[in-house]
Order: sequence, then C-alpha cells, then structure tokens
Amino acid sequence: MKLLTPNEHQDAGTQPAALQLANDADPMVLALNGVARIDLHFPKFTDGRAYSQAFLLRRRREFKGEIRATGDVLVDQLAQMQRSGFDVAVLRADQPLAVAERVLASNPGFGVGSYQGDAVHLAPHFALTEEHTPR
Repeated sequence: MKLLTPNEHQDAGTQPAALQLANDADPMVLALNGVARIDLHFPKFTDGRAYSQAFLLRRRREFKGEIRATGDVLVDQLAQMQRSGFDVAVLRADQPLAVAERVLASNPGFGVGSYQGDAVHLAPHFALTEEHTPR
C-alpha cells in the first residue's frame, strides 16, 4: 500500500481519469470506463462505508485501477483498508508517515498472510502455500 501525506495528494477533481465517490453513492452503478483512480472519503474514522465501497469495486466490479482512501485516515486503519481493496492511503495530517510505514513493514502479510481471503487475495494464506496447493 502506498502512503501519502495530505500535501502529496491531489484531489480527484484535478485529475482527468479520477473520480471522487460520495459515501452514500452506489459503486455498483458507477460508470468505470476510462477511470484510473477512485477516491473514497472517510468523513470520520468511525464511518466505514468507504470500506464497503472499496470491497464492491474490487470484488464485484473487478476494478483494477487505484482506490485511494482520503479524509480521516488513521494509521490504525491501514490493515483493514488494504484488505478491503485500497491501494493508496492519504494519512490525516497528524498521523506520522514514519509510524504508518513501520506498521505496514511489520505486517507484510496483510492480505496474503491473513487467515481469511480478502478483496485482493480471494484464497486464504494456507491455500496459497505449496503444501496446500491443489494438484
């Protein structure tokens, strides 16, 4: 997962192939032709609607472009964001980039290393090992 500070982030409105999706918008009806990036906003860290939107975009819509988390993004949320299908997280201004990088580096198994499958890696980790690969 790529991490950005608020200063490094450019709003979707300034990018020709980027969209900003409102929290109450249905990603299942979104026209995705020509879209390379979708920004999903967390108005509060306790508002989880963007997780559901990211998951639907990855799994059901099979969106291969960038899904970016913006808004009230905390270091504590990075694991769930990655499992839900986010590629990029724009950290809240008071969240130290160095701490976020350390969190991600100390948990390289997000997604593939998790017991359960997720939006990106459908099979659980044990199913991806050579020992458990179907022959």
